[in-house]
Amino acid sequence: MKYKKIIKGTFLERPNRFIAKVSIENKIHIAHVKNTGRCKELLVSGATIYLEDFRDDMRNRKTEFSIVSVEKTIGDTFELINIDSQAPNKIVEESLLEGKILSGLTKVVREQTFGNSRLDFYYEKAGGIKGYIEVKGVTLEENGVVMFPDAKTERGVKHVRELIKAKEIGFESNLIFIVQMKNSKLFMPNYEAHMEFATILSNAIKKGVSVTVYNCSVTPNSITLLNSIDFVIPANLD
Repeated sequence: MKYKKIIKGTFLERPNRFIAKVSIENKIHIAHVKNTGRCKELLVSGATIYLEDFRDDMRNRKTEFSIVSVEKTIGDTFELINIDSQAPNKIVEESLLEGKILSGLTKVVREQTFGNSRLDFYYEKAGGIKGYIEVKGVTLEENGVVMFPDAKTERGVKHVRELIKAKEIGFESNLIFIVQMKNSKLFMPNYEAHMEFATILSNAIKKGVSVTVYNCSVTPNSITLLNSIDFVIPANLD
């Protein structure tokens, strides 16, 4: 996916989870943060950021800019990490329609209710096969290992439970993690942030839910699906 107009800036502070103070061309602005997660290891004072510029098309917006990606310093280099929480679903939708993920689909519908949750995608294949997909974006990285979640996520636990139920009654069930950066070696559940999510993820795999993890190529104005990467479940959960 691509963004229409991107401008470079500097992150200053985050008064709340929805907005941030940023510096653009030596002027202070209030920008929308397109991710309600903590992102505390990314949104640090002085970090270089890239923002989508809406000044020519404000419509009903309250802010002129939205933060899209952040440069994270790693040793002598940096990693550009996309933090747009809407990007993973758009990437998966593009990949489904292009046959890069789950080829052979005859129908794809976004945001379909199953049980007590609204899952990201419902699909059908020839032969009456039906399935659901839930997508999670990943922005937390430590020493090449990427993890989810970065904070407690009761909603995430609920979604995985619904995927297990769907699998048990005959649907295909898929949990797809989209790593919003390129240089990631391995994925694992962040049991220190939320043990319950890590445990339910381990249980889902045992129950037959398909879990896949993809990294992405990230530029200031785009994010594109790359390759599937390995994941590991800690021994104390397996």
